[in-house]
Amino acid sequence: MSDELSAALAEVGSRIRKARETSGLNLHELARLSGISAPALSLIETGKRDLRITTLYRIAGALRLRAGDLVEDRPGADLGADPAAAVASGQGYDLEDYR
Repeated sequence: MSDELSAALAEVGSRIRKARETSGLNLHELARLSGISAPALSLIETGKRDLRITTLYRIAGALRLRAGDLVEDRPGADLGADPAAAVASGQGYDLEDYR
């Protein structure tokens, strides 16, 4: 794998982790919501695993983001809303089935 590709994977992984943490989700919760195993997500977040476009869309959907926000650094991209505000507005995560 080229250095450029490795750097890009690490950057995308970092954005995914930031969005997950900002959303108030832990790794296992995001795994359940996206249908991707926690070990695979961990490797993606650390840039050690390449991800398919379908995987990126599943992660983005679980985080309630556009896939492009996780790939490209764009001014004004919101990598996760305020969790308390999302719950108050009825848009929060319902993890009761996973407890």
